[in-house]
Amino acid sequence: MVEKISAVTLRVANMQASVRFYRDVLGLEIFYGGEGSDFTSLRTRDGDTILNLEHGNPSIQWGRLIFHISDVDRFWAYLMEKGLHPDRPQDASWGERYFHMPDPDGHELSFARPL
Repeated sequence: MVEKISAVTLRVANMQASVRFYRDVLGLEIFYGGEGSDFTSLRTRDGDTILNLEHGNPSIQWGRLIFHISDVDRFWAYLMEKGLHPDRPQDASWGERYFHMPDPDGHELSFARPL
């Protein structure tokens, strides 16, 4: 049986823009590669979840990547201050407060917190 999902890999057209977004805006930590690399691995602060970025042709019709955050409304305001335009936060029938937005390549991201 599967114990956990170790990592997710996204194809990105512009590694520099993607690394800056995930590192500088979302606060993930690089532990392999970087802006000039063809493959970069980033992790959450607890180190439990890994996001890989692989240079290539992005495919954005695949689904979405969901991040849990401590305060949905505060994080939404932070992204607005950064000049981004996420959807407005809302409460879902399945018991989460969340909002969606695209990353620099158009991958759909969701930011959520259980209610």
